[in-house]
Amino acid sequence: MDSKIKRLDKLNALAKLGGGQERINKQHEKKKLTARERVDYFLDEGSFEEIGILVTHRSNDFGMENEIYHGDGVITGYGTVNGRLVYVYAQDFTVFGGSLSETHAEKICKVMDLAVKVGAPIIGLNDSGGARIQEGVSSLGGYADIFYRNVNTSGVVPQISAIMGPCAGGAVYSPAITDFTFMVENTSYMFVTGPNVVKTVTNEDVSSEDLGGAYTHASKSGVAHRIAANDIECLNDVKKLLSYLPQNNSETTKKLKFKLNDEIREILSDIVPENPNKPYDMHKVILGIIDEDSFFEIHKDFAENILVGFARLGGRSIGIVANQPMFLAGVLDVKSSKKAARFVRFCDCFNIPLLVLVDVPGFLPGTDQEWNGIIVQGSKLLYAFSEATVPRVTVITRKAYGGAYDVMNSKHIGADLNFAWPSAEIAVMGAKGAAEIIFKKEIQNAKDPDAKLKEKELEYALKFADPYLAAKRGFIDEVILPKDSRKKLIKAFAMLEDKAVDKPKRKHGNIPL
Repeated sequence: MDSKIKRLDKLNALAKLGGGQERINKQHEKKKLTARERVDYFLDEGSFEEIGILVTHRSNDFGMENEIYHGDGVITGYGTVNGRLVYVYAQDFTVFGGSLSETHAEKICKVMDLAVKVGAPIIGLNDSGGARIQEGVSSLGGYADIFYRNVNTSGVVPQISAIMGPCAGGAVYSPAITDFTFMVENTSYMFVTGPNVVKTVTNEDVSSEDLGGAYTHASKSGVAHRIAANDIECLNDVKKLLSYLPQNNSETTKKLKFKLNDEIREILSDIVPENPNKPYDMHKVILGIIDEDSFFEIHKDFAENILVGFARLGGRSIGIVANQPMFLAGVLDVKSSKKAARFVRFCDCFNIPLLVLVDVPGFLPGTDQEWNGIIVQGSKLLYAFSEATVPRVTVITRKAYGGAYDVMNSKHIGADLNFAWPSAEIAVMGAKGAAEIIFKKEIQNAKDPDAKLKEKELEYALKFADPYLAAKRGFIDEVILPKDSRKKLIKAFAMLEDKAVDKPKRKHGNIPL
């Protein structure tokens, strides 16, 4: 028996070495943790239980039969994060560059299946050069097996991808299907085809960083939801995100202890400028409403004209969607519509209530927007809000013009409660544009057209540039003082806690993709 135990110990020790000490050292030289170090840091101490540590590949081509590594380049298993069960896989770059083989894929699929059966989040720590070339179609099939599970897992349990190194080819599509993708500056890359192939096919000279680095995907493509300076910060961000999420789609996030006090926030009274054309930072409004230090922003550097992220309000986890007047005046455009729509749908999947803060002058005009499909792209946000059945509360801080008023969680598309500040302007368009259209002839025929325009602009503003016509119609439930917003919202979400909606039976809707 002793010899058998020694053999087992030897095999486990070999597996824990991955591709060997030399390759481990190279990983450290690049200021990267190994796959096993990442798992150990991410999970609660002593909680990790590994599955498939002795799995090896089955390939006998190109000398592969002489290169056998136990675990086959991916560490899989389960453990806890702050006491909550999670499933995890971590690709090991020291073994064949983290490339995916048939057995490598089988290991990942096994923990994904368990995550769905049990109802717990699945976290992928990706570090892979893509499909293992030596295995051909078997490797490609392995990727498709994972993609298929990503799709069927979507909306059942949270799926989070942390890109901890290069991910190329098929390795990028699985993270793209998951709910959130986190990247690391200077060490993680995502691209379908690398710089060399790009040069060959399109004759473009581009670096790995510019083509698919963390900042590129955080700011240009929107593929990355958050970026971190190093592996540790990235893993901490994933841990923090998990604290805002439930285990699965049949649960809600646990409410933290909270005692309602007067909750008046005077700081909110002076944020919106008197001049309706002057910008202000919507972050200040968010921070003035939520529980202290609880805002966790998503997609910070992408489509900055809209803000999305998680926070706590009265101890409850909520999702926030808010126009940002500091960038493009807070207009809706192609990128911001897609960004917000994806976030809304995630919150709806996992029973996270939505708070929507509105200051929107409309949709961004121009050929760039029209040619890039603002009609379809903008409708994604409309569709997402209309479909969402979680508690939905809106606060209009200033402008709510045109179709953008409808889209930003208006009463008409199913919002539960709609508040407005006294500074709110709810109208088809701004007073100047409206006056130019309505009183066009009168202005043209006036002795002083500029003076007449100003007169008519003021007339329109007095009639429509306030929240009271909408309140008379019942489209606004209450006009509230900014300082009372936090108190009102805490009570509103508490009241809506047991909201339930019966939807018509259907397979699924046809979201405008």
